[in-house]
Amino acid sequence: MTKVINKSKVAAALVGMFAVAGSASVAAQDVSTLQNEEAKIHAADVRSQTKIDSLYEQSQELLYEYRAVVDEYENLKVYNDHVQRLVDDQNASLASLQRQIDGIEETKQGVVPLMYKMIDSLEQFVNLDIPIHKERRLARVDRLRDVMENANVTTSEQFRQITEAYQAEMDYGSGLIAYEGKLSFQGEEISVDFFHLGRAALMAQSLDLANGNENCASLLAYTKSQCS
Repeated sequence: MTKVINKSKVAAALVGMFAVAGSASVAAQDVSTLQNEEAKIHAADVRSQTKIDSLYEQSQELLYEYRAVVDEYENLKVYNDHVQRLVDDQNASLASLQRQIDGIEETKQGVVPLMYKMIDSLEQFVNLDIPIHKERRLARVDRLRDVMENANVTTSEQFRQITEAYQAEMDYGSGLIAYEGKLSFQGEEISVDFFHLGRAALMAQSLDLANGNENCASLLAYTKSQCS
């Protein structure tokens, strides 16, 4: 009976040992499994964090690019506004210039006929005036007519030369000048020295001193017969 009990105890002990050993084995397997799962989770966390870091970097780069684009857009907008103001100012200047050109053309339409009248009046004045350098003065009138027909001479230059001719005529009225010329006297042409004091007096003396005329012409009383 005692042997039977002892065998039973041994058997129970063996069963207990196997149970403990089995439990330990199962526990070891569970720990290993947990460790593997933990490693997988850690690896997944690392990969996730890597992706997050990568996405963050990409988002930051996109943000920087966006800000750069916004800054560039603002700069371009400012520049375009500046250019537009320049264009508007140039257009206004061109419009003003065109108005001036139109005004000049209108002025020329009125000035050109006036200049022809001034030349005609100048020629008439020279023919009626005392004969001081008459040939020279009439030659100046002819040059003015040539200038008026020259397309290479601007309207302003034409007008300047006409006013210059009028100034020269005014100078004859205040000058004290002596010069040599030709004079028709008693049916023949002789060489004389002319002397004039403005338009108050014009006198002539033949070069051989044989003929003299103390008042060949005056401003108030002058006829061609006085010097012929």
